[in-house]
Amino acid sequence: MRKVKPARKLGRTAAHRKATLSNLSTQLLIHKRIETTEAKAKETRKVVEKIITKARKGTLHAQREIFGQLRDKEAVRALFEEIVGRIGDRNGGYTRIIKLAPRFGDAAKMAVIELVDYAEAPSAKQKSTRQDRAKRVKGSRKAEEVAKAPEAPAAEAPDAAESAE
Repeated sequence: MRKVKPARKLGRTAAHRKATLSNLSTQLLIHKRIETTEAKAKETRKVVEKIITKARKGTLHAQREIFGQLRDKEAVRALFEEIVGRIGDRNGGYTRIIKLAPRFGDAAKMAVIELVDYAEAPSAKQKSTRQDRAKRVKGSRKAEEVAKAPEAPAAEAPDAAESAE
């Protein structure tokens, strides 16, 4: 007998969870890439994959059904005019989840979810460490030191070499 694996509840009521996933999906379709917790990213992936698959039909009915889920004209317009055309013949796998370092405040597992055809290859720059995040905290002494540091006199060195000749 088939056993259904339940979806993540995300610590919310059903209505709040539905609204959260709708908002995350909308922002992903508009911005093409968002940073959120790992659990939310995995649940958002399920929603967005189904929405994009439905949008590939290109019918008015599909457009109305998707608008009922997203409730955002800009996201629906971007989906049908831009995203569906760029997806082409891809049969699923429209999104990618890249795991990040834990969040500084509560050590929640963080991730970036992005549309595959819109992102360049993931780089080491995207995977920041916990120490990097600590340095970026507002008011941090190290962040202030980096901001106040004078630029290196590398630009002046070639001029001095030319005048000596």
